[in-house]
Amino acid sequence: MAERLSAVKGMNDILPPESARWEWLEAIVREQMGRFAYRNVRTPVLEHTALFVRGIGEVTDIVEKEMYSFEDRLNGEQLTLRPENTASVVRAVTEHSLLYDGGKRLWYMGPMFRHERPQRGRYRQFHQIGAEALGFAGPDVDAELILLARSLWKALGLADVRLELNSLGQPAERALHRAQLIAHFEQHAGQLDEDAKRRLHSNPLRILDTKNPAMKDIVESAPKLMDFLGAESLAHFNGLRSILDANGVDYSINPRLVRGLDYYNLSVFEFVTDRLGAQGTVCAGGRYDDLIVQIGGKAAPAVGWAIGVERVLELLKEQGSEIPQPVPDVYAVVPYAAAMPVALRTLQQLREAGVRAQMHAATAEGLGSFKSQFKKADASGAAFALIFGADELARGEVTVKSLRDGAGAQVGRPLAHPAAWAGTLQSPAPSASPATPGRSHIAPPSAQGTPTN
Repeated sequence: MAERLSAVKGMNDILPPESARWEWLEAIVREQMGRFAYRNVRTPVLEHTALFVRGIGEVTDIVEKEMYSFEDRLNGEQLTLRPENTASVVRAVTEHSLLYDGGKRLWYMGPMFRHERPQRGRYRQFHQIGAEALGFAGPDVDAELILLARSLWKALGLADVRLELNSLGQPAERALHRAQLIAHFEQHAGQLDEDAKRRLHSNPLRILDTKNPAMKDIVESAPKLMDFLGAESLAHFNGLRSILDANGVDYSINPRLVRGLDYYNLSVFEFVTDRLGAQGTVCAGGRYDDLIVQIGGKAAPAVGWAIGVERVLELLKEQGSEIPQPVPDVYAVVPYAAAMPVALRTLQQLREAGVRAQMHAATAEGLGSFKSQFKKADASGAAFALIFGADELARGEVTVKSLRDGAGAQVGRPLAHPAAWAGTLQSPAPSASPATPGRSHIAPPSAQGTPTN
């Protein structure tokens, strides 16, 4: 027997019924993005390694330890599976000169890859949804992106998510703060952990984001970047706050909220939760006006955010949200192989008329009994069973039997024109709480034909 193969560690299959949760979330995302006039962009999962080294930075954990990078043996190119998508979107915008006629609002959805220890809400292949607004410099678009995320939470029914804000100012302001920050941490060098020591001179802002409780007091007493901001940076931040205030958006200012990448500036924000332990950031965003230049494009302002799909779905589970499961409108009970041509023709005509139809199919043991077929019809969640019995076919009809509301009621429908009665079978949308399979208590016909009332 051949060795059984399994998925790569940390790269998970998404199977029914869980996949229905993903489809439901994705449909809501598409609707919300459309309402805010954001247009979809799709970039390759494989990029030149230099894009992420230049865009993310050589001294970040992502580039140093987490990227899936390799040499293409066919041509010697250094390639990387994308660990995030902002750099890829900016590369695409720059390469195709999308900003030639003005700013663009874009969104994406897809898998990212990082080699780290798999844990709850954090996997080696994970999925992100992101929104990026490029070519707009004002705080109004920063606020728009935050309002977009908040609208998405509302549409998903997501609770227990709070917004935190900060400003990173501009590079010159950050440089002054950086010098003071390094001096502060050098005075407490004996209390720094290994990560902090490694980052002290290469990426000191990241020390502020430490999760080490032993360093809490040192971080709390560190110089605040907000105290180094000039008039323009403060005006941008206050402009953002005024728009959020006008829209009734609750938020808190978190001076420890930072980004370790040089291209970030001005507004940064996160939506966080306490329900997911250490993986509490559900959405992270900020302004990155210098990234386009770093990637080789013409200078242009930009701001965006990314959402961790697995974390959002995990949070919905935590709060007990019921997510709709797709169910067919009808399930075809076909007791005889000779009835299959008629049954399939009828189902196809109903599908073309918009009906979700599932056909009973034979296994290696055959079609099975009426009783077993009705059990499967009930378990499918369908509202109706379509019975293609010998008596029905002799009359040129199919029996439509209710499995849910008014369970047991049945009526004959002509096989000649299924589209004429298709509308009586359609439900507006899958129910969030479909009828529990096995609870309809309908006694299936015991005879070869179907009894009528």
